[in-house]
Amino acid sequence: MATSQPRRTAKGERGKHRRRFQNGRGDKPEVFGALDLGTNNCRLLIARQQGKGFRVIDSFSRIVRLGEGVSLSGRLSDDAMQRTVDALRICAEKMRRAGVTHMRCVATEVCRKANNSDDFLGRVQQHCGIELDIISTAEEATLAAEGCAPLIDYRHQHALVFDIGGGSTELVWLGLKGRKQSEVLGWMSIPVGVVTLTERHGGIRVTEDAYQGMMTEVLRHVDAFEAEHSIAARIREGRVQMLGTSGTVTTLAGVHFGLEKYNRSRIDGAWLNASAMLDICHRLARSDYEQRLQEPCIGRERADLVVSGCAIVEAMHSRWPVKKLRVADRGLREGMLLGMMRRAGRERQEAAEARRQAKQEKQADKSTAVMTDEQKAAS
Repeated sequence: MATSQPRRTAKGERGKHRRRFQNGRGDKPEVFGALDLGTNNCRLLIARQQGKGFRVIDSFSRIVRLGEGVSLSGRLSDDAMQRTVDALRICAEKMRRAGVTHMRCVATEVCRKANNSDDFLGRVQQHCGIELDIISTAEEATLAAEGCAPLIDYRHQHALVFDIGGGSTELVWLGLKGRKQSEVLGWMSIPVGVVTLTERHGGIRVTEDAYQGMMTEVLRHVDAFEAEHSIAARIREGRVQMLGTSGTVTTLAGVHFGLEKYNRSRIDGAWLNASAMLDICHRLARSDYEQRLQEPCIGRERADLVVSGCAIVEAMHSRWPVKKLRVADRGLREGMLLGMMRRAGRERQEAAEARRQAKQEKQADKSTAVMTDEQKAAS
């Protein structure tokens, strides 16, 4: 199991939310911001709490390709860092305008790997006023699973959640309990994603041998996870729900539904029959770059990366042959938002309890003072 740890974390508890854009007034509604900087994408959600969930009031997503070339050079390039800083400036301005009171901004695999990540984090702090936490693979997997929790069918005994990123692929094996409760039974961070596989095996022109090479590279890790948890046996018994969250999976769903333009409401929570999903993977793997460009839900930004994503999906399905897959257009950011909202709720309760105790102590002091005055008068 992969257990790589970040070289740098935030001071104090890693899960502590940021308050850089505090609006300073207790009577203002709390606004939460969650920013996820990955190997390929920069994504932001801004939301207000609503019941046990939240209502999104603004969002941002841009493919920045921060990890471009890192698998070969070990370093973030100047061009990639500048693209990312430009996107993060937009995120910072959106959070400022929304009056964000609680925020968390995280970086994942590419910043864990690159040997000049500290320089990049300093540049982001200087130019954007954003402090990025490089989170561990374990926390990344846990947050992704938590963000997808509303789409899990708790009538199953287990769920397998996967998140295909640009630089890594996270697997989370969950035990499901009644009353919508789950337990993390195991996790793995496979140290390959769509960017790393594309850079090693090609993405513009992908031969059949290259595609098989991608699958073989992924299967080494999948087989290790299977050997530890015996997931395939439980799938054969019909006890497992499989849920995928990533640009790869949402793209496959968009292609399957023939969408002319990506529509989150149509994709998030949708079910894909495995046979239809594999047919799309095979078709895209055999297609050339120009044909992939013509797919509306792929386009130029993903045309060179989608085949490696297909190889990851097919490798996992070859070991874990579920009949259908649930698609999630949610994950890390949603997990961060829910975590921040829980912490804010605990802080409100603690503050209310402190005020209550202070009031009781004040009343007790007043009562003691009255009794003392009465004793003096009696004497």
